Amino acid sequence: MPFSHHSHSGQFCQHAKGKLEEIVQEAIKKKFLVYGLSEHCPRYRIQDLYPEESHLQPSDLSKTFSEFVTEARRLQEKYKSQITLLVGLESEYITNSSTTEIQNLVSQYNLDYFVGSVHHVHETPIDYDLKTFEIALSKSAISNNYTEGSVNSAEENLFASYFDSQYQILKDLKPMVVGHFDVIRIFRQNFELTDFLYKKIERNIEFVVEYGGLFEINTAGFKKIQCAYPQRDILKLIIEKGGKLTISDDCHTPQSVGMNYHKLYDYLKEFNINELYYLDIDLEKPKEDRKVVVKVIKNVLELDFWNGKF
Repeated sequence: MPFSHHSHSGQFCQHAKGKLEEIVQEAIKKKFLVYGLSEHCPRYRIQDLYPEESHLQPSDLSKTFSEFVTEARRLQEKYKSQITLLVGLESEYITNSSTTEIQNLVSQYNLDYFVGSVHHVHETPIDYDLKTFEIALSKSAISNNYTEGSVNSAEENLFASYFDSQYQILKDLKPMVVGHFDVIRIFRQNFELTDFLYKKIERNIEFVVEYGGLFEINTAGFKKIQCAYPQRDILKLIIEKGGKLTISDDCHTPQSVGMNYHKLYDYLKEFNINELYYLDIDLEKPKEDRKVVVKVIKNVLELDFWNGKF
């Protein structure tokens, strides 16, 4: 049963480790049914490079992404009898041009799918480290985009801007997988969401439900915030709205394939989640006829899968 739609490798990502093929081999070893290869999309401005990329130029990121797609397609074909690999990307939303850039990449490389994620607010990373998060927070303190009186703190402004950026990606791109829905909480996990923020969250959830996207339960959160993304309050709302849930490990090393899946059972059981959705593709068909489809696994909590070691 296991599947994941969200992964990275050190071969094509500066803050990950290991070769892409090692990631795939580990997924096969752990008997994954479907595994998504979703490298970060390139960024096109020098100011958007992460500190670890200081020796690079934006053109280097574009070249690296092209090399990623070539290698991912090779692995997709090589291992198709053992595992279904999906080749895609994880999105960014930094400026108004970001969604057009993603559309162009998906079209240029004929990608199978992509994960719709937001990692920047006010053109500043919010999940890279505490230092950059606080820079974004300081920008929120002096740049209130909302009606006077509706936002009571820099944190609320930052969160509101995050969920508005997320909504922009959802509207423009309709990603089939929505990545770590509330990653904005990584350095403020105990921040109390206000009614103002819940309205934006509810708007985003309802839109994804409307077009049929999948909400990722991201197990990397267990390592970073002692809870999966999304946290319980938002997960509860997604369920109430009829959202379709999937799972991803967001791995960054071969060793983190299936990371914290052993903790998923209790999290799913707590909310009586007994159906999970995933993307699939028939690799036996000619390339021009292949289509990614959404499938469902029922009675999830009763599967022998949970007795495995992850």
